[in-house]
Amino acid sequence: MSGLLLLILIIVLIVLRQPVLVLLMAALGYSYLVWGSDPLYLIALDSWDALNKDILLSIPLYLLSGNLMSRGSMAMRITDVMREATAPIPGGLALAALLACGLFAAMSGSSTVTLLAVGSVLYPALRAQNYPVSFSVGLLCAGGTLGIIIPPSIPLILYGVMTRASIVDLFVAGIAPALLLLLLLGIYILWTFRHMPRSQFNREKFSLAARRSVLAMLTPVIILGGIYSGFFTATEAAAVSVIYAWLVQQFIYRDLAWGDTVKVMEDTSRLIGSLFPVLMFAVCLTLLLAMENVPTQLVDSVSSFIDDKMMFLILTNLLLLVVGCLVDIGSAILVLAPLLKPMANSVGIDTIHLGIMMVMNLEIGYLTPPLGLNLIVAMGAFRVDFLQVCRACLPYIGLLLIGLIIVALFPAMVHVFL
Repeated sequence: MSGLLLLILIIVLIVLRQPVLVLLMAALGYSYLVWGSDPLYLIALDSWDALNKDILLSIPLYLLSGNLMSRGSMAMRITDVMREATAPIPGGLALAALLACGLFAAMSGSSTVTLLAVGSVLYPALRAQNYPVSFSVGLLCAGGTLGIIIPPSIPLILYGVMTRASIVDLFVAGIAPALLLLLLLGIYILWTFRHMPRSQFNREKFSLAARRSVLAMLTPVIILGGIYSGFFTATEAAAVSVIYAWLVQQFIYRDLAWGDTVKVMEDTSRLIGSLFPVLMFAVCLTLLLAMENVPTQLVDSVSSFIDDKMMFLILTNLLLLVVGCLVDIGSAILVLAPLLKPMANSVGIDTIHLGIMMVMNLEIGYLTPPLGLNLIVAMGAFRVDFLQVCRACLPYIGLLLIGLIIVALFPAMVHVFL
């Protein structure tokens, strides 16, 4: 009966369109009162324990680093060198946009930052070369989603925190699926524009663009090289990326004013202020459920009708695709990751594989209505109506689904570099 009342409470809050934070607070308070053996005021102590983790420092630092790079000229310099390198290829500018999204995603770890930074430079260029509006918008929206699977990835950090999985292992596991998605999208671009006239490769322009972008291109090398070599941790890498981006743009490129730095810090602080309370209460609820042995009970009840790995994969992926359409990726990971992990392990799916699948599923949610974040951002950034953005993303959603199916059916994809 208590569980039914909790379900009714959650449904009522959803119908009333309450934010995820309110929903989690209500669920946590109810759970403590009904099932918890400790006083309600201990939520405050659990909240502190939830946020007292070094790895969580990497989230605001990666966001700050990405915002600094998008505010300065790093994105423009990267897109310039990609554009010159792909000039002789039919559809080269579109391919340059995709590669620039992938490279900038490896620097910022954020989907929307990648979309805005690269899109603001290349969308006008794509339109100037007569690429269709729908193709250009869809390409940049899909390219932006690579930011949450290419390491360093903020959603992978959240997943690691909620499931106690190794952040470095998750980063390494995301490399092969990210390359697969880049390959699928790249093949689609080259096939679509295979008859487009080629431009001539200009060695001088390429050399100039390469020289101007060398410091920007070193950013992912420093971040990922430092992490995988063991020279510094994921959190230390985030701090290094902030310092490096700020020093390069402030004193070498000289395109970041002091006022811009303050504005970027303010914007990042607002974003973190909305994310961390949700994270705090989600971890508290997870701790309570673990103490009350709820995950084990859930596994026992579910295993009675899902005892097959393939059935679990099908149902879980369908669930995550639906959730991705309705809930932002951070909230979905915070709520679902600790519940899905024990069920996945019980049918032979390891935690790392589940994490990559989960992020890839929710990545598609960035391109699906009604709450696809990249759809909303693209609508404002490129001044295109919402339905047109949705239609533009349809072929890319199909390609991302193909990549998801491959990764789900072939777990070795996530272990290629582990």
